[in-house]
Amino acid sequence: MGGDYAPDATIEGAVLAHKNLPSSDRIFLFGPEKIIIEKINEYGAKPADFSIIHAPDVIGMGERPIKAYTQKPESSISMGLKYLKHKDIDSFASAGNSGATMVGAMYSVNNIQGVIRPCTLSIVPKENGGRNVMLDIGTNPDVKPDVLYQFAILGSIYSKFVLNVKDPKVGLLNIGEEEEKGNLLCQSAFRLMKGSNNFNFYGNIEGRDLFRDKADVIVCDGFTGNIVLKQIEAMYRLMVKRNLVDDFFDKFNYENYGGSPILGVNSSVVIGHGISNAKAIKNMIFLSKEIHEAKLTKKIKRAMNKYIQSN
Repeated sequence: MGGDYAPDATIEGAVLAHKNLPSSDRIFLFGPEKIIIEKINEYGAKPADFSIIHAPDVIGMGERPIKAYTQKPESSISMGLKYLKHKDIDSFASAGNSGATMVGAMYSVNNIQGVIRPCTLSIVPKENGGRNVMLDIGTNPDVKPDVLYQFAILGSIYSKFVLNVKDPKVGLLNIGEEEEKGNLLCQSAFRLMKGSNNFNFYGNIEGRDLFRDKADVIVCDGFTGNIVLKQIEAMYRLMVKRNLVDDFFDKFNYENYGGSPILGVNSSVVIGHGISNAKAIKNMIFLSKEIHEAKLTKKIKRAMNKYIQSN
């Protein structure tokens, strides 16, 4: 029931995903059972092809995350994360209240040991056809230098094992390339990252380098990352409106990526865009599957153990 176009977009997206998944995979749908069955039939699929878990409570998009998650134990987010905790499902994805999903993930499956702040990321297309990872994109507006250092570890692991970048270069988003540039946060983070054995640090990069091949992982606080991401989305909408989109700029369409994984928790959790349509929901499901099959959580655990031991 989460998202601006739920339940229609959610159910239609699940039906589209089901058509392209192997028979060994199964989609669980959490929400009001009657509505789910009606919508599955409406979109020409069979309810028996899905596992339907009745979750009558609905968390609104504007509700306070902690209060909503704790006071609505039978919401789709609460129920889904409960199933994830007990390993009845391998991954969980929602286009609903992102704060409630984040809080729920930390309450249910918990943070990976050593991770100070779980974070979310976004894919930024490169001019040469590659893909940058940018994190954080809004989960952590206020951070300290050691948190940015950990974002670099998390982003490097994602880039390497999900995007198949052999030795990801990490760039710190700043207002200049020189080491002494930026605010106190960036200056302190630079000193921590410089010479790191946990990732391949390139150095500072500027906003004009976002789409270039200078780095594979772009690290910033969630306040900055969210502004950058929303500006990219706004520019894409303007270009579509003016028929200026080509093959490269079409890669900026959020529908193609499905959502943003939460990095740093003990399982595979994906947060979808609130305006997700059926195509975005379908790709959100595929992304969840991809992250699970990449064994991302296990690889983050190993990296964090190494990081803890080196400190």
